[in-house]
Amino acid sequence: MAKVLILTGDAVEALEVFYPYYRLLEEGHEAVIAAPTKKKLKTVVHDFEPEIETFTEKWAYGLDAHASFDDIDPADFDGLIIPGGRAPEHIRMHAKVPDILRHFFKENRPVGAICHAALVFNVVPELVKGRSMTAFTNCRPEVEATGAQFVDKHLHTEGNLVSGHAWPDLPGFMKEFLHLLNQ
Repeated sequence: MAKVLILTGDAVEALEVFYPYYRLLEEGHEAVIAAPTKKKLKTVVHDFEPEIETFTEKWAYGLDAHASFDDIDPADFDGLIIPGGRAPEHIRMHAKVPDILRHFFKENRPVGAICHAALVFNVVPELVKGRSMTAFTNCRPEVEATGAQFVDKHLHTEGNLVSGHAWPDLPGFMKEFLHLLNQ
């Protein structure tokens, strides 16, 4: 079975981390949650309410990070998932994240990025330049700033990169990611 790294941090969207984590375990894969520090992470729930024009954010479940980014050797992993929420905004600034991302693309290993996960590619635009991907609609300027083409679909796969729009797209997202992982 495969070993998959889930790269995240505080304010990760709860569904976007828990769903992939448990889905990987269900398939018999090992899933390792890594964050800037090894600690209990605070997850959040993003939802839409009629009286507000953007999504709202509420606290959700705690989640243990199994390792810190500094403890991670990406060569130990067969795939990478980056959940959304607000976590991508701050984890992309960690010194080790660019090298972790570069490894998975260099080795052509499956990479899954959902919702706001697209923000991490702003620190390594060369990885997605000239490629196409989707993300949460409000991330379109950041996707295009990397030189990638924004695809206005809920799910998109190009090569080793599976990208999803948001948490309602997790079933298809995980189906595509698992397909790449199991090849």
